[in-house]
Amino acid sequence: MGIERSSLTELSIRSIGVIDSAELEFKPGLTVLTGETGAGKTMVLTALNLILGAKSDSDFVRKGSERLVASGKFNISKEMASDIEESGGVVEEGEVVITRTVTSEGKSKISLGGVPSTVAQVSELSHSLIEIHAQSSSARLAKSSIQRELLDSYGDYAKDLQEYAESFQNYQDLSKRVDQLRKQLNERDSEIAKLEAFISEFLKVSPQIDELSSIENEISRLGSVEALNSGLSLAISALTDDENCAANGIQSAKKALESLKGKDSDLDLLVDQYADLVFNFSDITNGLSRYLSKLEADPKRFDFLQGRKADLNLLLKRFGRGNDREESYLNLLKDGDEAREKLRDLSGGDARLVELEAKAKEAFVEMKNAALNLSKKRVKYAKELSKEISEELHGLAMASARVEVEVKTANADDEKSFSPFGLDEILFLFTSHSDGNLLPLSKTASGGELSRVMLALEVVLAKSSPVGTYIFDEVDSGVGGKAAVEVGRRLAKLAKNSQVIVVTHLAQVAAWADQHLVVSKSETGSVTQSNVVEVQAADRTREIARLLSGQDQSATAQEHAAELLALVQGTR
Repeated sequence: MGIERSSLTELSIRSIGVIDSAELEFKPGLTVLTGETGAGKTMVLTALNLILGAKSDSDFVRKGSERLVASGKFNISKEMASDIEESGGVVEEGEVVITRTVTSEGKSKISLGGVPSTVAQVSELSHSLIEIHAQSSSARLAKSSIQRELLDSYGDYAKDLQEYAESFQNYQDLSKRVDQLRKQLNERDSEIAKLEAFISEFLKVSPQIDELSSIENEISRLGSVEALNSGLSLAISALTDDENCAANGIQSAKKALESLKGKDSDLDLLVDQYADLVFNFSDITNGLSRYLSKLEADPKRFDFLQGRKADLNLLLKRFGRGNDREESYLNLLKDGDEAREKLRDLSGGDARLVELEAKAKEAFVEMKNAALNLSKKRVKYAKELSKEISEELHGLAMASARVEVEVKTANADDEKSFSPFGLDEILFLFTSHSDGNLLPLSKTASGGELSRVMLALEVVLAKSSPVGTYIFDEVDSGVGGKAAVEVGRRLAKLAKNSQVIVVTHLAQVAAWADQHLVVSKSETGSVTQSNVVEVQAADRTREIARLLSGQDQSATAQEHAAELLALVQGTR
């Protein structure tokens, strides 16, 4: 069964850079955006970055406007819909809208499905929505941590990663307990005395979850019985106790309105709404009466609660930890739960330390075995990934290029070698020449080469990646001719599994599009809705001709454009 992926269906832009207002509709497959320099193609990427939680800047706001608005509508998977709803967002019919506004003063707001959210929250959720690649973002590929994440996303060993993470955490927890116990044993007598004193006071009071806030609410009620009684009595009397009371007037109006039902459907709707209001009024009135009937003074209970509150506050004052009372109270309960275990550790003395050290040694062996197993899997899949990326690069007119994914495994007997991700450092090595030395990507690949390595990698990873939409800008930088055609071919291949949107200036790439959008500037230098059009047939041929020669009216250029489009169509 295939992976369920999201897709971008609509993008709305208001007052971003040269764009005054524009609505773009995106289809599945490969979409290309072309247009003259300065026509606002990069503003589309700016809008998407803002929607996905990127840092905002008042400089993005169009001159003379109070704010910019960027809004994207996405079709999303059931799993992502569940994540969004859990975070408070609203999903309707499998779609979610993310909207970002930035004022000219730099104030930013973001909403998820119409509900206010945070940039951090949206950014976390957006990882499976869109991946944007420009030359600047492709530079991330040079980081070892990113290379490890890419290899792990390619390899079929998610269970091994989870097992290692659990064993690593278990060893860390036990090591921490051992270190704490060693330190505490040096001051055993005083520590035991402190713990015993705390446990004695804690058990004497035995605080419960949410007890303090509950007591304060009950004290407030019991301390206000007279005021509550008086106020409720006056309110209920005004509502129900004489001929001119509110209840009689409301009921009389209800009867009068019900006698008019059936005469006008618009009025019937109002009559039904009024009936609901009467029902709610009656329900609230009865509730107030029930509350009043149960309301009574209880001096003994009041005194008891005051004493209980004092005991809790005293315990909190002596032993609480935290910046505010709620945090301090929760820490107090946590310390109470942990104190007896700490006391057992200390009371057990050296024997308990020996026991914990033995458990830590067992946990280390378990962690070591899990790490080495993970390293073995990484080495296996690193070879496969190296081969697939290199083959893709050969298809991108880099016939002699080679990528080797190297797994450097640290000393498994040294506990300092272990990280939350295992023993391995992952390095993507690259050479563009058959006789060249393999060197780290960051040291040997140019910006254009790095972009093509990234494209090759995405094509390889796309089959197993949950990312629904890939966006490429400048992926064709520094290439032309056959290489450009092959870049377009690979983008089209990637689009078979995911939605792909490309900003390009090359006809050889644009010719592969399933959807071709052209962005142009008006005579005033701005971009509005009329300046974003989808081109087809003859219009598309003219745009391809413009990309080829800069002259869309040239018969020769149009012939070349038609030939290119036919060539691409024939090889798909």
